[in-house]
Amino acid sequence: MSFAAPDVARMFTAGEQFAFPSGQLGTVLVTPPVELSLPSGRIVACDPFTGLGAYGGDPFTVTVPPGRYQVTASMLEITAPEDPESESDRELDHEPEPEQPHRRVAAARLVISDQPVAVWEQAVVPEQDLGALGEDEFYGYGVDAGTGCFVDAEAVEPLGDFESDTETLMAAFEAVEWSAGVVTLTAPESGHNLVAFSSGWGDGVYPTWIGRTASGEVACLVTEFFVIPDDRSDHS
Repeated sequence: MSFAAPDVARMFTAGEQFAFPSGQLGTVLVTPPVELSLPSGRIVACDPFTGLGAYGGDPFTVTVPPGRYQVTASMLEITAPEDPESESDRELDHEPEPEQPHRRVAAARLVISDQPVAVWEQAVVPEQDLGALGEDEFYGYGVDAGTGCFVDAEAVEPLGDFESDTETLMAAFEAVEWSAGVVTLTAPESGHNLVAFSSGWGDGVYPTWIGRTASGEVACLVTEFFVIPDDRSDHS
């Protein structure tokens, strides 16, 4: 059986809750949309700190009409279960409250149209063959700096050149303490931009899914970061 797509509709429904085996509870928050320019309609998903520049990531085989599209993130606000005994102990010892809740980006969605999704498929780059995957295997992009992004293929090299001479993207993440969901980077000369987001629990390999309408048109692309617990096989 092939690796299945997550429940994206639920993942992007504000207020939905997911229970962790640890007893923690995650509540969905959906970030306000930000705009991504896709002048070629060829989409790259990668770690923006390692995947840009002349040797940047390959675009997916799926393409969309050139244009400007919106990106949102599904964030999970995670809280620990209340423990009355621990709370009493902290009061006696004058200890501060533990840092909670905390937030993690569970998925990022690039919206191409507002039509409902009828079917999901894995996004692939050239030379990746879905038929070659074993049970519960998937293709994805590697993250080495705790971040992912969507960017147009035409912007990969110029944005890489721009970011190599600046610390703009890092400063943008630090300004929001890595918890605001999404940040944007725009090269002032070319106007190329990308939309970046922290990648769930951190580094790893993460799949991107294509949502298609009943007529086969691309409605959205979603990268998931394995934050929301589900019953699929271990993907670590």
